[in-house]
Amino acid sequence: MIRFLATSLLYLMGNALGLLVAAWLLPGFHLAPLGFLISVLFLSLVEILLGPFVFKMAVSYVPALRGGIALVTTFIGLLLTTIFTNGVRIEGVLTWVLAPFVVWIVVLLAAVLLPLVLFKKVLAGRGGESASAAQP
Repeated sequence: MIRFLATSLLYLMGNALGLLVAAWLLPGFHLAPLGFLISVLFLSLVEILLGPFVFKMAVSYVPALRGGIALVTTFIGLLLTTIFTNGVRIEGVLTWVLAPFVVWIVVLLAAVLLPLVLFKKVLAGRGGESASAAQP
């Protein structure tokens, strides 16, 4: 249960950072302050729910997409988030092409780096336990 909560927290933080970086880098990517939280929650939920479906469709119909599953899922998540929430607005074809990539790469980096920062003590404790367990 704790692992699920930690993973969910990291996922939400990664998506929040991804949206903020996309808004900072892309002139056609706009965030509404009041709708930002709802948009992050909605985007994360859509990506969690659609990820397995997109993977199954890719494997069945377009095997070449297997490597880009997360990118396709991010695009669909952004599309649905712009439709169903007021927190994100994306304007222009170039922004629509670049936004999923920017959000995806930031989420990927956050998935690698945030655990090192947020769970530093837990990870350090596990390293110490492993070392002490290995010694007689």
